Amino acid sequence: MACGLPYTRCVKWRSCFGQNWMVLFFLFYLNHVISGHIRYSIPEEMKKGSLIGNVAQDLGLDLKRLRSGRARIVTGENIQYTELKTDKGTLVVKERIDREQLCGDVTPCSFSFEMILENPMELHQITVEITDINDHSPTFKRDKITFEISESANTGARFSLTSAEDPDVGVNGLREYFLTENENFVLKQNSNADGKKYAEMVLQKPLDRETNPYLSLKLIAVDGGSPQRSGTVNIDITVLDANDNAPAFNQSIYKATVMENAPKDSYVTTVNASDADFGSNSMVTYYFSDLNSGLGDLFTIDEKTGVILVKGSVDYEKDRKFELRLDAKDQGGLTDSCKVIIEVIDANDNMPTVSVMSFTSPVSEDSPPGTTIGIINVKDLDSGENGQVNCIIEQNAPFKIKSNLRNYYTLVTDTVLDREGVAEYNITVVATDAGTPPLSTKRTFHLKISDVNDNAPVFPQSVYSAFITENNSPGVSVLTLRANDPDENQNARISYILEDTNIGGSPVSAFVSVNAESGVVHAVRSFDYEQIKQLFFVVKAQDGGSPPLSSNVTVKLIIQDQNDNPPQVLYPVQTGGSVVAEMVPRAADVGYLVTKVVAVDVDSGQNAWLSYKLQKATDRALFEVGLQNGEIRTIRQVSDKDAVKQRLTVLVEDNGQPSRSATVIVNVAVADSFPEVLSEFTDFTLEKEYNDNLTFYLVLALAVVSFLFITCVVVIISVKIYRWRQSRVMYHSNLPVIPYYPPRYSDTLGTGTLPHVYNYEVCRTTDSRRSDCKFGIAGSQNVLIMDPSSTGTMQRIQSEKNILDEPDSPLEVRPVTN
Repeated sequence: MACGLPYTRCVKWRSCFGQNWMVLFFLFYLNHVISGHIRYSIPEEMKKGSLIGNVAQDLGLDLKRLRSGRARIVTGENIQYTELKTDKGTLVVKERIDREQLCGDVTPCSFSFEMILENPMELHQITVEITDINDHSPTFKRDKITFEISESANTGARFSLTSAEDPDVGVNGLREYFLTENENFVLKQNSNADGKKYAEMVLQKPLDRETNPYLSLKLIAVDGGSPQRSGTVNIDITVLDANDNAPAFNQSIYKATVMENAPKDSYVTTVNASDADFGSNSMVTYYFSDLNSGLGDLFTIDEKTGVILVKGSVDYEKDRKFELRLDAKDQGGLTDSCKVIIEVIDANDNMPTVSVMSFTSPVSEDSPPGTTIGIINVKDLDSGENGQVNCIIEQNAPFKIKSNLRNYYTLVTDTVLDREGVAEYNITVVATDAGTPPLSTKRTFHLKISDVNDNAPVFPQSVYSAFITENNSPGVSVLTLRANDPDENQNARISYILEDTNIGGSPVSAFVSVNAESGVVHAVRSFDYEQIKQLFFVVKAQDGGSPPLSSNVTVKLIIQDQNDNPPQVLYPVQTGGSVVAEMVPRAADVGYLVTKVVAVDVDSGQNAWLSYKLQKATDRALFEVGLQNGEIRTIRQVSDKDAVKQRLTVLVEDNGQPSRSATVIVNVAVADSFPEVLSEFTDFTLEKEYNDNLTFYLVLALAVVSFLFITCVVVIISVKIYRWRQSRVMYHSNLPVIPYYPPRYSDTLGTGTLPHVYNYEVCRTTDSRRSDCKFGIAGSQNVLIMDPSSTGTMQRIQSEKNILDEPDSPLEVRPVTN
């Protein structure tokens, strides 16, 4: 490659691994990464914003590719000297570039960095070479150089001079030295192995102290730049008295090694010079002849013994070899010089450095294995095995690290991710070198996993049961449904929806509602336990993902009974126009069953437990009511003094809180014959309150009595036909029939029943309107007995009434012949 002026840009494409195109093709096939290398050359001290080169044009890239690939440059240095203009595809100067500050005396001076593009990944290395300009003059570290030279110094004696320093390099660096004209000394110029020039004064004519005891010369150092720059130093020479022999080193070049980071005062080597003179003229002192190099800060020499020790910090990464020039001088001022070459042995004192080129967080949990999440660059300043680095992931995580390019590693996913299992990872990458002992560096990456809607809401229970008391207020809260969704954010936002179903022909929404946000189930209306005891409905929990996921749960709502219904009396039936009376013969014994009050309560549970109490009575000492079964019995023997008409008020009360009750009036006739009963109860209706509709009620009562009379006649005729042998006995009966229905009804406790059969004996004469009635004890047969020996035709009818479960069970009368 040839370059013209300093401002010429040199562009060169090359492979990272040499000229072998087959190897390049193979590596390119393996890595799937596009790589290029371009090189520019610019002079130092260019202004900020100065154009370096057109990267897009030189790499053959489109400006759109630079923007879509998020092109950026990565330097790895503290100072970024260049800047990439992605809108123009150019590389410009960002910071002042001082070649001497950047590279020192290293030539050529350049710095490299990478330009990275993504999607797909491209990595281009860019090298910028900084050419020198002549902006520094040669300088000497000392203001003057002092020599004490014996007048007996031999011709050809050499005297080392302090070197001048010029930070510039190349043609702009130090070119040569000049010594002012004199008769005694000439200048000899030499170069070190590294190319640095140094000068020595050579005595070409013996000195004469008597003629000229002092000499004052000037050493001029000039560079090769244009315009040329120079620096001078004064040389003061004192001529001493004769000293015939100069010190001489036993070696012209000494070689030694020192370990990097060797502690202070570590031994390096020993130099030795001898002087053939005697006495004080043979005493030799050692010193560094060139203090300008700065090596005096790193090493020190014992001026009497010649032992060289470490004084400062020796860093292999800065300098791998040192060259020291030493002088040995005797008391007469005669000197000799030698060179000490010190090689630095590398120590593993630098840990690998990890730089993040690119890192993506969060990563979706449905990312396939092999998804790239980061690119890192790993470097180690040490050399050899100490600089060989291996990268691993410290903990057991679903990630792996791959190396595609030298010093570049890619962090990729190894398995399928699950945010619900692990929402975030701390990925620790450990970079370890191969030194002894090995050094390592850790870099932790905090990776978050973004959620996808892959989990449906889940209820803790498949069926929920809730209780609500009837007669509730509409809108009351029944229960709260909670579903869990392990997803997050919108995917975990759950809405509760009431599924459309019908209950008894009505939509479920007419009974309950569900708050979509909180899942609270409300009763839409007031429930009646007597109409509906429980209802089932389905609630769906649906998340806010796309597409949404859902699950269902069944809710069983149980209506609890409330004591909101009073007892209802089924028997005796309360009528407004007719009087129904229970007849008790005057011969009835204690405990005689008069009748039974039958009541029900449509409520349930203890709200339907009924108790019976005698609230009012004409004679409280005559009757009592069974607390549980409602049976009205006599508590003493009936006497002739007892009134025929007995009026009992029975209170039926349930067991609810608060309790509800109902009352029923039972009319009891204490008599032995029907006519007596009729005569006593004819004026029952007089106790009714008169009103405007009295005539209507009288007509209605007459119609009912007529209907009952006709019904009785029909029944009697039917019985007479069936029992043809007893027809004459029943033919003249004109008494009205007062029906009696002792029901067999089971109360709510199941204890108040009439399990026995009661026989009623009716005895009467043929021609009498007043008959004797006798109520006997329980029997097991229906018997009709005809007694022909009586003065009149007597009949005794034993009739049995079976108490059935239904209150309106029919009364069956069957004749039995002797």
